Amino acid sequence: MNLNTLARRNLWRHKRRTLITASSIAFGVLLAVTFTGAGDYFYTRMIDAGSNMGMGHISVMAHDFNRAPSSKKRLHQAESLKQAVEQFANVKSVASRIQGQAMFSSARKSIGGVFFAIDPQQENSDNNLFVKAMVEGDMLSSASGSSIVLGTELAKKLKLKIGKKVVYTTTDKNGDIVSAIARVSGLFKTGADEIDGSVAVLPLNKVQQVLDYQPDEVSVLAVILSDQRNSDLLREQMQAMPQFADVEVLNWQQTQPDLAGMIAVDKSSNYISQLLIALLVAAGILNTMLMSVLERRREFGVMMAVGMSARNLFVLVMLESFWLALLGLIIGVIVTTPWFLFMSQTGLDLTAAYGDGFSFGGVLLDPIFKIRLFKESIIAILIGLFSLALLSGAYPAWQAGRVAPVESLKTH
Repeated sequence: MNLNTLARRNLWRHKRRTLITASSIAFGVLLAVTFTGAGDYFYTRMIDAGSNMGMGHISVMAHDFNRAPSSKKRLHQAESLKQAVEQFANVKSVASRIQGQAMFSSARKSIGGVFFAIDPQQENSDNNLFVKAMVEGDMLSSASGSSIVLGTELAKKLKLKIGKKVVYTTTDKNGDIVSAIARVSGLFKTGADEIDGSVAVLPLNKVQQVLDYQPDEVSVLAVILSDQRNSDLLREQMQAMPQFADVEVLNWQQTQPDLAGMIAVDKSSNYISQLLIALLVAAGILNTMLMSVLERRREFGVMMAVGMSARNLFVLVMLESFWLALLGLIIGVIVTTPWFLFMSQTGLDLTAAYGDGFSFGGVLLDPIFKIRLFKESIIAILIGLFSLALLSGAYPAWQAGRVAPVESLKTH
C-alpha cells in the first residue's frame, strides 16, 4: 500500500472529525467568496460610477488641467486624438467634454457650481451618470442648442423649473468674463447632494462658442473602458504613442484621488478581516492534525520500528493534510455555488436600511448588495485556502517524524 492510499484511508478513521474540519475549510471558502465578491462588485461599481461623472476611467487632457482646471488649458485636435483612443480593444466609448466652473443665476438667486458640456450623440446611460439619473424633462437635444440640465438641488436653490431661463457666467480661453442664457430642459438626481446641488450639463458646441474655442477644442476626452482593471495598462500604452506626447493621460486614481484613497482603506480593512478568518480556519486544521498525530504516536512508533523512515511519516501526514484540504475545498465549492449565484444575480435589497442609495467617496451606489468575482479572485481564494491548509499540517507532520519508536511503545 502506497503512502497516498494510506493517507486517504487514515482520514476516514475519524469521519466526524474529518468532516468537521473539512466543513471549517468550506466555511472559509464561503466567507472568502462573500468578502472578496462584495469588494469586487462594489469597488467596480464605485469606480465606474465615478468615471461616468465626467472624467472617465482614463482622461486625456491638456498638461496641468487636472491640478488647476482652467478654460485656458484645452486639448487641440481632439477629434484625431479621439480616433486614436478608439483603436484600443478595451475602450468602450470616448466622449469629448468641456469642464469648468460657472455662476448660475436666476431671477431670484445666484449659485456657484460646475458645468459639463457634452455632445448628446456621444453620451448614454452607460458612460454618463447624469443621463442615467434624469428624473424630469429631457437631456440635451443637440450639441448646439441653448438648453441646460440642472441637478434637482441646484434647481431648487435657484427656484427654477422646466422651461425657465438661467444665465451662466464663466471665463473664456482669454480669461475674459462671458455669459450666456439657457433654458432648463431637464433635471437629474444622482442622490448625492453635493453633486445635485452644484452641477449643470450644457451642450458642447454652444459652450465652445461661448468660450471662444475652436470646433476641435475641448477640456478632456473621457475614456470609458469595458473593464476598469485595464486602466493602468492602457494608460501606459497611450503614453507610449507619439500622438499623446503633448497631452496628459491620467487614470481614474489620479483624477479621483479621494475615491481611490477610500477604496484603498476599505480594501485594507477587507484584507484584515479575511486574514483573521483564514487564521481561524488554519487553527482548526492545525488542532485536528495535531490531535491526530498525538493519538497515533504508538502507531507511528510501530511503523518506524518496522522500517518506515521519519521522512515518509512526514510525507504521510502532509498527504493527509492535502486530501483534507481538497475535501474542504470541494465541499466549499458545492456549498458556496448556490449562494454565489443568488448574490450575483439577485442580491439583497438594503433599501430599508439605506433608502434609495448611499454615497461613498462622493459616488452614489444603489442599495442592492451583490457580489461578483474576477477570475484572479477565484484563483487567489482557492490557492490561498489550499496553501494555508497544507501549511497548517506542516507542524503536526514534523512532530510525527520525531516520534521515538521505543519511547512511544513504552508509553502504552
